[in-house]
This record gives sequence, structure tokens and C-alpha cells, in this order.
Amino acid sequence: MSSAAQSAGMPAGEELASPKVSFFSTKQIIAGIVFAIMAVALAFVVPTIEIAWVTAVLMLTIYLFAFEVVGVDVAAASVMVILGLTSLLAPIMGLQQGLVDTQHIFDGFSSNAVMSIIAVMIIGAGLDKTGLMSKVASFILKVGGTTEGRIIPIISGTVGIISSFMQNVGAAALFLPVVARISARSGLPMSRLLMPMGFTAILGGTVTMVGSSPLILLNDLILTSNKALPEADQMDTWGLFSVTPVGLALMATGILYFVIAGRFVLPKGKTDVGVKSTDSMQYFRDVYNMDYSLNEIVVKDGSKLIGQKLDDIETKHRVRVIANKMGGHSSQVGPGTLARDTEFQPGMVLGVVAAPGHLDYFVEKYDLKKRDTLRTFVEVLSTAKAGIAEVVIPPGSTLVGKSARDVWMRKTYGLALVGMHRAGETLGEGDDIRNMPFQAGDTLIVHTTWRAFDRIASDKNFVVVTTEYPQEEKLRPEKLKWAGLFFGIALFLVLFTDLRLSIALLTGAIGMILSGVLNMEEAYEAVSWKTVFLLASLIPLGLAVETSGSAQWIAQQVLVVVGDAPIWVIQASVAVLATFFTLVMSNVGATVLLVPLAVNIAIGVDANPAVFALTVAIATSNSFLIPTHQVNALIMGPAGYRVPDFMKAGGIMTILFLVVMMIMMGIIF
Repeated sequence: MSSAAQSAGMPAGEELASPKVSFFSTKQIIAGIVFAIMAVALAFVVPTIEIAWVTAVLMLTIYLFAFEVVGVDVAAASVMVILGLTSLLAPIMGLQQGLVDTQHIFDGFSSNAVMSIIAVMIIGAGLDKTGLMSKVASFILKVGGTTEGRIIPIISGTVGIISSFMQNVGAAALFLPVVARISARSGLPMSRLLMPMGFTAILGGTVTMVGSSPLILLNDLILTSNKALPEADQMDTWGLFSVTPVGLALMATGILYFVIAGRFVLPKGKTDVGVKSTDSMQYFRDVYNMDYSLNEIVVKDGSKLIGQKLDDIETKHRVRVIANKMGGHSSQVGPGTLARDTEFQPGMVLGVVAAPGHLDYFVEKYDLKKRDTLRTFVEVLSTAKAGIAEVVIPPGSTLVGKSARDVWMRKTYGLALVGMHRAGETLGEGDDIRNMPFQAGDTLIVHTTWRAFDRIASDKNFVVVTTEYPQEEKLRPEKLKWAGLFFGIALFLVLFTDLRLSIALLTGAIGMILSGVLNMEEAYEAVSWKTVFLLASLIPLGLAVETSGSAQWIAQQVLVVVGDAPIWVIQASVAVLATFFTLVMSNVGATVLLVPLAVNIAIGVDANPAVFALTVAIATSNSFLIPTHQVNALIMGPAGYRVPDFMKAGGIMTILFLVVMMIMMGIIF
């Protein structure tokens, strides 16, 4: 047995049960060959050896991002290391020096953009910890009632404004429980509410220069580009609200789009998606059309079940054991109790979730006794202490790629997986759901004790959808004034002083920690370190593209194609290019790659390079066509969306985004 398995407390041989994983798919191998051929071909047409190597690194970066060979953060860090190694390998590569000075290879980790993103995440977590989101939900219900035409613009507008001052995926994650609560109380299906909310969260990121990673990064990229530009072409950086007119127009367009056309483009959902009944099993039947019930079963003497383990029978017979009890012992339910290697013994009482037909067959086959009502577990499995709940696997979860079996979910978290909703399909016992690696956006239907579920609500590996359950209050409403004060101080420093954005925002973040709105551990957990490493690791690549002359050369090639067109056509071409790139790779990666290119194109056609750079940073938010954006991946599972749903609603939104953005930028700039 491996040491990793031992440290995880797994029994001998457990690691052998895990499915084998192939490192590269056929598609990835073919694409890798194609990209390698393209890189070699480009080496024969570029003017210098430096540009040849930089374009090769660019092709590698695009390949790693587009085909997800490794995680985007790992890909970005790998590219950063490769750039650093070029200093050592320069003589072999035919270079005078490395593509990036090793003294500056890690400058991204101390950049204004990275520190600003960290501060924004901490401030957002502080506001949520005060219970502000719950108050927002109550206000929306009070104002909007239960009418879809009124609730959608209120929810979307609120999320959009919040998203303009914090990361859009963070705003969407904060509001997912709010929307679930509104859906439960109003009777409106989540499929009619989550897509407008998600799209507007993305659009809200264009309202201020701190609303999305590309816009936060933009000013740093402009300063980097200035190092390679003559004095006459030097660009000024953008202010916090420079982009606001464009962002507000885009946000208003998105809201109006769903208010007017929502009935045609949004998928039809079930009208009862909230936990409005105290019978959680009834909710499970209504929403997922799976007729499960909770029953108590006794293992009789002489039963063929004796000596077998949970893992031997659960998937095979489509039953899920959520509790057990032996005479003289306490009930086993919740974290640290039931495990798949639990062995059945005579006299054992089982709490089982299953469809009636499957349960009856199971009882008959193994000569078990089925009780008419709960007796042993009437207290511990009462609706006040346990029930069916829903959680979503968010994009940043460490569980992505792992299965319930891999993490021993029932024993580790107290979550008995009874169903999984993925891509519009609900899977249950018998579909081998516990061996399926989790994907971002998966909705897990679990039976759990509310005490265990309350702890899950603060675990960054899950986003809790079910909100209507008995829970201990862990929010800090008494800290709302402190949170508001330090958020206001940070905003004041950003608006009315010349202080660097990162210092202004960190003032608010540190204030929330010192005042007790968050403790230090919660602040660390609030930060998406994957985003931090992605952003910091890509900054050296942007520097290499600019200083090597690669951006200028690529711009010249683009000008050969569109150089005689009007400036607005060239600008629109840059926006379309940015839209395409952000669909196949991260918006941060697309921004780093395209801003230097856009700057050089603008200079070549005598346009404003800062405006072209801003065009790229805004257009990288135009990510609605497929669920590759983190926000879209987050909402896909809870609402039961499928890729065609995004293509139907997102296709029109993509065109509207480009049209409105170009019109507003033409008017404002």
C-alpha cells in the first residue's frame, strides 16, 4: 500500500480500486502534433530567432489552455518556468540572453494586479460573513414578489453591481444560495433565474476596473507595453470608473435581453425547485423525478447479507445505507461513522434510502425485515436533524477530478451520495456515481445530517444550494458596520487618492481582519490561489511577447489583412479575436496575449493604443456561448443546464455584447 493511501486512512488495496487515468487523450495528442507543426512553420517566417522562440512558447500556452492538458494554473506556472530556463539554455537556443530576465521572472507575484485581486476576494468574503447576502435575498423577495419579470432584473442588477467590485465568480458563488432561497419561496425554477444571474455577474465585471481579472491586469500590461514604446506613443492608465459607461450599457443590455426574450431562450424548468416541504424526500421526488424513500431495515439472523460489506451491495442493488445501529451501541450516522467497508452483522438496524421497488427486492433477496415506520432512527434522522440536500462542485474545488470513492465522501464529510445531476441528466444508485470523477458544476444530491451540512457550508470545496434547513448561525451580523466601514474606506482611497489600487484595497481587507469580520484563516480561504498563480505566472509571458518584438510582428501581419479598413473595423476585429480566445482559454491568458498585439495594431493604424488595449480587456468578458467561463460552469449543475442551453441564449448575447461594446466605445472614447 502506498504511503499516500496510508496517510489518508484507506485500507490496504484501496488505491488499486481507483480507475487508471490516461495522461493524454487522442484529441490532445493530435492537437499537440498540429500545434508543434505550426510552431515549426512559424519559425521559418518570423524575422528573428527571439520571435521564433516566443511564438513557440505562445503556441504551447494556447495549446495547454485550449486542450486542458493540465490545470490552467499549472500550465501558466510551467510557461513561467520555461521562460526562466531560457536564460540557462540561451546558447543552445541561439539566443544572446534569456527571453525574460530572471531577476524579473517572479515580478508578477508582487504586481499591483495580483495584490488587488487578493484584497478584493477578502473584502467580498468579509461582506458575506456579516449576513449581508441573506438580507439582500429578503429585500429582493419583498420588492420583486414572485413575478419572474420583476425578480430577474432585481437579482441580476444586484449581482451585477456586486460583481463590479469583486470577482464575478465570487459574486455568483455568493448569490447562488440567495437564488436558491428565492426560488424556494417564490416557486420560480432555478433554470429561469440562474442564467440571467450568471450572465449579469460576468457583465458586471466590466463596470469598474476592479470587476474582473483582465481589467485589474490591464493597467499593469499598459505600463509593461510603455517600456517598449517611444515617448510619443506612451499610454496613460485607466481610472476606476473609466469603463463604467460601457459596463453599465452592457449590463443593462443583458438584463433587458432576458426580460424581453427570456421566455424564448431560457430552458423550461420545473416550477418547484425549492425545499418548501419539511419532507425532504418529497422534494427529491418532485425535483429529480426519482421516487426515493427512507426506510428502516433489520438484518435477521441467518440473512445472506451477514458478512458482506456496504460496498458489496449498495451499487449492485441500488440502495444507499445512511445510518446503522447495533444493540448496545449508539446510532452510526454522520462524519467518521459509516464507511463502505462496514460489515453487516445479525441484529443490525439500517437506515436505507432507495426506490420502493429496489428496496423490496433487496429485502426479499436477503431475508431482511422492513419496518413500517422509523423507530431506531426516528430522532437522528428526523427532518429537524437530517435530510436530502444539494451541493455544487465549484470550479476551484480540490475535488474536481476525484470521485466520491476517492475521498470517502460519506465517512469524511458525512454526505451520503444518492444522486448526481450533470448536463441535464440525473444519475442515481446503480449508475456507478461514486466512481465518477467530479466535474465543475456537478450538483450532488446527498443525504446528510444538518450538523454535518452546516460545516460543509463553510468548505470551499462545495457551494451549498440548499438553504432552507435547520442550521446553527455562524454569521457575524454584529460586524456589519465594521465591514461597511472598511469597504467604504477602501472605496474612498480608490476614488479620491493617488494611492496604488492594491494598497487601497488591502487597507479595507486588513481592516476587516483586524476588526474581527474575518479571522486570518478565513481570509486565506477566501483567496482563490489558483487565480493568483494563473495571473502572476502569465505576466512574464506578456513581457516576453512585448520586449522580443513578437507583438509588433504579429500586429504587422494583421495589418496586412485589415490595414486598409476603417479603424472601427480593425477595433471590432480585435474584439472578435479576444472573444474567440476567451472561449478556448482563460480570460487572463487571452488578455496577456492580446493586449500587446492590440497596442501595436493601434499604433500601426494611428489609433489610440490604450483604447485598443481596453477593447481586449472588455471583450474577454464576452464568454457566454459555451460554459467555459467559471461562472457558467458554477451555475450549470444547479439549474440543470446543458451546452445547447448556453449556445441558444449565449449566442445572441455574444452578438449583442460586441455590438453594444463597439457603439459605446465609439461614443465614449
